[in-house]
Amino acid sequence: MSENYSHPYLPTLSDDLASSNRRVGSRSIYLALKFGFDIAIALVLAPFVLLIVGILALLVRLDGGAAFYRQPRVGKNGKVFTLWKLRTMVPDAERHLQTYLRENTAARLEWEKVQKLRDDPRITRLGRYLRKYSLDELPQLLNVLLGHMSLVGPRPMCPEQRSEYPGVAYYAMRPGITGLWQVSERNSCSFAERALYDTRYAGIMSFTTDLRILLLTPMVVFRGTGL
Repeated sequence: MSENYSHPYLPTLSDDLASSNRRVGSRSIYLALKFGFDIAIALVLAPFVLLIVGILALLVRLDGGAAFYRQPRVGKNGKVFTLWKLRTMVPDAERHLQTYLRENTAARLEWEKVQKLRDDPRITRLGRYLRKYSLDELPQLLNVLLGHMSLVGPRPMCPEQRSEYPGVAYYAMRPGITGLWQVSERNSCSFAERALYDTRYAGIMSFTTDLRILLLTPMVVFRGTGL
């Protein structure tokens, strides 16, 4: 991964340093209004997202098992919350994963590096489609309404991943449904390298940056690069 870890449509590090003093006041206003902005947009999107999630949940149920998957994730200040997703894996997925990693050295090394598998045997046929276009993430709008997450921020990590995360910026922000990492390297970098994107976002976060990331997100999602 390039050390620049920037995006052509987002501010550069030099831009950020040059305007840091000028943005002190606007940063304070931004931090005060960000939560209200998240709630307002989430409420506007809720009727449409609810309809889509309802249809997808019925399709997931036809595959057997629960429609939704709940998982503990680390939020702001290290507080653990329950994250909601549409289920994309077979029942008892964790046991399947541990068995697969014990029997497949290459997969184990891939998991240790990125905490994901490109050829994950746990994912259902419908689940692969949901993940490819990030449709399984739609229920996280509820997490935004509950105040656990933001529309834009670092992607929420699992509690057991904290020891693999070499950074501190993550803990000062609410995790996001989308973020700088997702519109940049996304799945092509290691899990540890996400800390660079979290630190970068913490330095350039503003309404303008958030709007750019939100506008870039559909372009990335439609490319179908999700795992």
